[in-house]
Amino acid sequence: MITNSAAGSADREAINKALTVLREEAWVEVRSTRDLDELSGALTGTAERTVVVAGGDGSIHAVVQCLHDLGELAGRTLALLPLGTGNDFARALGIPRSARKAARIVLEGHSRPTDLIVDDEGQVTVNNVHIGAGADAGQRGARWKKRLQVVSGVVGVGPVGLGPANLGHIGLGPTNLGKLGYPIGALQTAISPPVLNLRIEVDGEVVAEPDEKILMVAVGNGPTVGGGTALTPDADPHDGLVDVLIATPASLLDQVGYVLRLQAGSHETHAEARFVRGRSITVSGTPFDCNSDGEFSGPVGERTWQVLPAAYSMVVPA
Repeated sequence: MITNSAAGSADREAINKALTVLREEAWVEVRSTRDLDELSGALTGTAERTVVVAGGDGSIHAVVQCLHDLGELAGRTLALLPLGTGNDFARALGIPRSARKAARIVLEGHSRPTDLIVDDEGQVTVNNVHIGAGADAGQRGARWKKRLQVVSGVVGVGPVGLGPANLGHIGLGPTNLGKLGYPIGALQTAISPPVLNLRIEVDGEVVAEPDEKILMVAVGNGPTVGGGTALTPDADPHDGLVDVLIATPASLLDQVGYVLRLQAGSHETHAEARFVRGRSITVSGTPFDCNSDGEFSGPVGERTWQVLPAAYSMVVPA
């Protein structure tokens, strides 16, 4: 099991509950990591073992990225104990938030081949990568998430828990206010939505020209982002394809309406939202930032994403 050294008391409690279940039937070694170097070391020598990732979308992203960089991802089996704020990839796989139930799935579930998105810089996306309004909302939301993250059992600001990740956050008892970050970020983006001029190709076919105003592009391996917003609702991480969302609202009013619909999960009914499916996606034009599983990069003028079908396996409910 891979855990975060800076995990708060609520996460440590969930990990202990999961370990109680797992150790009834399996031998479990816990390796706690603080950074990517320690993560790489923790994953060394685990080729024949199931790696249980205790964390959210960012944690599973980091483990998959590390194994991909080491050339050790193919044929690996990973499991997930959802401890994040959004847990969108766990949602896509049908893994419950309950630590005990998730641990039971590790023991009783089955290994299912799972797709991966990889860009031309070698960066992976486990669940979803998006640019434009979605990335802007994600960046704003991440800042709010840090401000609203729970401090277990404390109201106000103070150095509580393990590590600097718990300093200066506000929360109320066990209630995780961090999940409010993305809705706040989306509302801020709705006030001043970004507009990009992009050329978009899917499997070599041009689906958007640079003279078209693009509000948002999303490449979805999983259906939701931001803790349940159905960005690419029909995406399936096991079908060898990704769903590409292209949003092109023309007027400012349409743009604001689209972003608000996005948070409500009804954006797919918007007249200027269209979906394409494919295996290779190239976006070029106005420099843009990318939000990949909550990890931000850019700005870049061009990027290509490829699907690697059945790149590794995840333990999912039987």
